[in-house]
Amino acid sequence: MKDHLQVIGFDADDTLWLNESYYQETGQKFYQLLSPYLSCEEAEKELFKTEMGNMELYGYGAKAYILSIIETALRVTENRVGANIISEIITLCKELLNKPVVLLDGIAEILEQLSHSDYRVIMVTKGDLLDQERKLNKSNIAKYFHHIEIVSDKKESDYIKLLERLSITPEHFLMVGNSLKSDVLPVINIGGYGVHVPHQMTWAHEKTEMEERPDRFWKIEHISELRSILQLNK
Repeated sequence: MKDHLQVIGFDADDTLWLNESYYQETGQKFYQLLSPYLSCEEAEKELFKTEMGNMELYGYGAKAYILSIIETALRVTENRVGANIISEIITLCKELLNKPVVLLDGIAEILEQLSHSDYRVIMVTKGDLLDQERKLNKSNIAKYFHHIEIVSDKKESDYIKLLERLSITPEHFLMVGNSLKSDVLPVINIGGYGVHVPHQMTWAHEKTEMEERPDRFWKIEHISELRSILQLNK
């Protein structure tokens, strides 16, 4: 394995730092605001439906989420929601954008160790450009990455274009992330390698299943287990 790999890619949200828990916290507060109109369970389903409907237009990230929340509030109340509720929603969303960046356990240590190895390390993440840049700056880990790429999506074609631009062949690339759908499957399908690090909270849109393939895919419970895959000295 070590002889083949040259570049290690990391996802950001819920791989490097906390993310989904903040969205779920904001979502719960939003559902409560809509409680005069529908149940929390119904509000959650309606928001997800709006997000999926807006995916092609808005893509991923905080601003897409904010627009979908406001649209959902207007739609499910048939435009009867008060300006005071819209104001509270906007406040919730601004709070979401200003949440602290909390690195997941072991991330700083593994990145520091990789910085002393022969591997090139890159970050590949979806989301809103300004929001992701803000989180990266707050995280104090930008120094560990040879390249940082914030993309609109993570399909096979997106990885192919990225790797070609960086002169990386897929068989020399391993991607690490919490999403099988976005971080692992596309990379394996183009000839690369993937490591799945599940997070306790995963957005429904990112959930999928696949069997482990010891030749190309590993599932680990903690980022420290990446050391054995990459044959790093402890």
